[in-house]
Amino acid sequence: MDMKKLFACLLAVVTAVSLLAVPALAGPFQPGFEIQSQSAYIVNEETGVVMYEKNAHEPMPAASMTKLMTTLILLEQTSPEEMDTRDFIAYRSLYDALYGKGGSTADIASGAELTARELLYAMMLPSANEAAYIVAYKIGNGSVDNFVYIMNSRAKQLGCQNTTFVDPCGLDLNNVTTAYDMAQIVRYMSTDMPQKDLFAEVCKAYKYEMPAGVGYSTPNSPYSIFTTNMMIDESRGDHFYREYMQGGKTGSLEDWQNYAGWSVQDGMKFISVVMHTPLSADQYAVQYGYRKQHPALYETCLLMDWVYENFKMDNALDTGAFVTEIPVKYSTDTDTLKLYPADGLRTILPNESDQSILQKTYNLPESVAAPVKQGDVIGTVTLYLSGEAIGTVDLIAGSNVSRNPVLYFISKLGEFFSSLYFKVLMVLVVIALAVYAAVFLRMSYKYRNSRQVKRRD
Repeated sequence: MDMKKLFACLLAVVTAVSLLAVPALAGPFQPGFEIQSQSAYIVNEETGVVMYEKNAHEPMPAASMTKLMTTLILLEQTSPEEMDTRDFIAYRSLYDALYGKGGSTADIASGAELTARELLYAMMLPSANEAAYIVAYKIGNGSVDNFVYIMNSRAKQLGCQNTTFVDPCGLDLNNVTTAYDMAQIVRYMSTDMPQKDLFAEVCKAYKYEMPAGVGYSTPNSPYSIFTTNMMIDESRGDHFYREYMQGGKTGSLEDWQNYAGWSVQDGMKFISVVMHTPLSADQYAVQYGYRKQHPALYETCLLMDWVYENFKMDNALDTGAFVTEIPVKYSTDTDTLKLYPADGLRTILPNESDQSILQKTYNLPESVAAPVKQGDVIGTVTLYLSGEAIGTVDLIAGSNVSRNPVLYFISKLGEFFSSLYFKVLMVLVVIALAVYAAVFLRMSYKYRNSRQVKRRD
């Protein structure tokens, strides 16, 4: 191989590696900073506008975000009347799967009898692994594997195409999901799930009191468990606390952290997920000397502060102002018809902007035929922001347009004479006339010949 070919091969390899190293960023907006999270996804719940996206469809370990699915199934399969029934038992055999793995706990004693409500708080606040196994054993009819099968089936039903669970708590690195898939789970649980109010109540709590007889360390006394979500804990969250954060779930393994949650401020609800955020990303720990690092929470703070400080929910279109005109046929009232948006299309827009930043693509006929009634749907307009479609709106007629009978008759007459039907008809008439002429000439010829014969006779 000569030097030129060798250089070309090396250049191709370097180019391919550099392309693979570039994070897949998408969305119409980009902040003025970079995050260290390997994956992230922020979407507006009302409009579906993606505010930020980075490797959102790349599968990564879910860690304790796995407990969101365990919580979802517990809520869906437990009626309100059963929430405080002590029919969940902490069998000793369940602890064998957790032995030697460390992980978070709610200090639940072996043999304790618990309610679904207590286990909800135990999973969502201190992220108790034993609580997840207790739930899985009961709902799986004595089989954790059966429960894991339910988890995966439910994930597929929610549209999570790149999510696989292998245990109910997330300790195994083979529990994988994507930022996009996890956002679908959080959106359902916070918006559409019938038990969403109870879920929100649990997520918003920063502590919960477990009853006496449940704890391992304090078997005869009640004790408190606390949340790992510093963004909702005003008393302990310090710089992490954000009033807009409504709830979510952390997940940590090795030297990184995940977080999936939802927030509401100024009437805007967002689902946010960051994954595989290295411990070094937590600048609050550096600046303020915190002993424990919360890197996923730190980068969630960065992203959501940026969203709420720079964007607003507003109408993209003014329903009282026409957006385009279209030619009108068969009318003497007007040559063109003004079209208005049927809806203002509430969407996310930068604070310092107006409708001029939007790009429009129209789906309209070349013209419209009178009569037209005010409010008739004539076509649609699709709006784009920085190349990303943000919505489609019907365009309606702004006024009535009557039809002129004379113009209509003349137009239709002209259309008839220029139509293929008329042309075919004319060809057939010409052929018929030619045939008639030929027959007439032939008959005339025979008639003349017959008279000449008679004269000779």
